[in-house]
Amino acid sequence: MVLGARAPLARWLLGLLLALAGTARAQGPQTPTGSIRGRVEVRRERIAEARPSVAALGMPAPRDRPDRRRSVVYLETAPQGAFEVPPPRAHAVLDQRNEAFAPYVLAVSVGTTVDFPNSDRTYHNVFSLSKARRFDLGRYPRGESRSVRFDEPGVVRVFCEIHSHMNAFILVFAHRYFATTEADGRYRIDDVPPGSYTLVVWNDGAARTMRSVRVPEDGGVVEQDLVVE
Repeated sequence: MVLGARAPLARWLLGLLLALAGTARAQGPQTPTGSIRGRVEVRRERIAEARPSVAALGMPAPRDRPDRRRSVVYLETAPQGAFEVPPPRAHAVLDQRNEAFAPYVLAVSVGTTVDFPNSDRTYHNVFSLSKARRFDLGRYPRGESRSVRFDEPGVVRVFCEIHSHMNAFILVFAHRYFATTEADGRYRIDDVPPGSYTLVVWNDGAARTMRSVRVPEDGGVVEQDLVVE
């Protein structure tokens, strides 16, 4: 009786193994992917801070200055099949501290929810009039955070209704082939299928530089440094 009861289970397991083997044969070997990495040198001069007025003397500490050298590097055209698998849902943070957005530029995939915490002692009111995503979070105090989900690709310019000097950019991509440069300008884009691509550097409001790159059939690492004049 025990052996007879196990027979259907054994047949089911055998069928499952055969199905998995057939799926593996259908998929075939995985195509090697490569990485594109390098360094972005920004030679454009930073916007100079205005000299403090006499009325500003004795006021609170100077506000933070945005890092305008931070750039976003991305593939102008996504590889074939890039849209077959949707980007993962994720969270990102655009903080408000010392009367500045941090970071100054944020790159995310479609479907990402961005949190806007207020780390200052003053109220903030984050809003955007951009076509890709319009929103107004209203005024909220220190310690509170409000969120926005970005479901359309594009460039979103972010402001504070209370502090006119505050602004930032959110770049929303429909694929995952992008990277934000580190403090030293280095970047890396992984899992790029073999092929020829146009690599774009976006800096401080616009696409500044483009270069053609090719990922070989056997994958590997492609080195590509870029300069923003």
